[in-house]
Amino acid sequence: MNIQGVDIRIEGKGSETLLMLHGWPDTSALWNDTVQALSETDQCVRFTLPAFDAQAPMPPKSMAQMVSFIDELVTAVSPQKPVTLVLHDWGCVFGYEYAALYPERVKRMVAVDVGDHNSHALLSSWSAKAKWGVFSYQIWLAMAWQIARWFALPGRALANRMTRSMAKALRCPSPLADMHSGMNSPYAMKWMGSLGGFDKAANVLKLLPMARPMLYVYGRRKPFMFHSPEWLAKIAAHPGSRVEEFDTGHWVMSAKPELFTALLKEWLLTS
Repeated sequence: MNIQGVDIRIEGKGSETLLMLHGWPDTSALWNDTVQALSETDQCVRFTLPAFDAQAPMPPKSMAQMVSFIDELVTAVSPQKPVTLVLHDWGCVFGYEYAALYPERVKRMVAVDVGDHNSHALLSSWSAKAKWGVFSYQIWLAMAWQIARWFALPGRALANRMTRSMAKALRCPSPLADMHSGMNSPYAMKWMGSLGGFDKAANVLKLLPMARPMLYVYGRRKPFMFHSPEWLAKIAAHPGSRVEEFDTGHWVMSAKPELFTALLKEWLLTS
């Protein structure tokens, strides 16, 4: 399937549809192990975020455009039934916004390692060192995106090197050759207000998980968390929802694929 120029991969023929959204600096390949394990029982739908695909580069989408794109995709692949969102990193940010605006189209959510990204509780939970750590790597990537945007070919070459050096420093598991500065647009949206920014995004700590069950998975081996203690407490207290901590870094599904997919299978069967 192709929607708005984006190739959509649909694997499995189960009655439940799982829509998988990745983040930086990954592609739909991030979910290879997950799809292999779950496509026996579910319909798994995934795509590489617009502007993230080095083989078919596209202009980045604003938050509103991404939500509209997701809704068009959900309507196409599961017109009669709500879907389960399986999210990671920036995929969480876009997925949460979709769930907030189209709650009737989302049955449940699995979110990995990014929680209440825009709450005061998260900001307050970070130490000064953590705040500097978050800002320094994210503004580096935002600057790389702007350099590529304004300085044509020489700028893109430098921006790609900046992107890959940061990905290497952060021990990202995806192939460095697939990474490029176009993947950094969400950071420019966050810190520079590019493409409309995120100022109008729903406050996820207030709105989620709402009336749906949610599985939140995170890795503990990081210098800072992307969720607040309040986020964990709210999910743990919500009927049918669950919090699971893994002895991994940010990319739980890559570091512990068998344990991760076993957890998903168990939770999806019982939620």
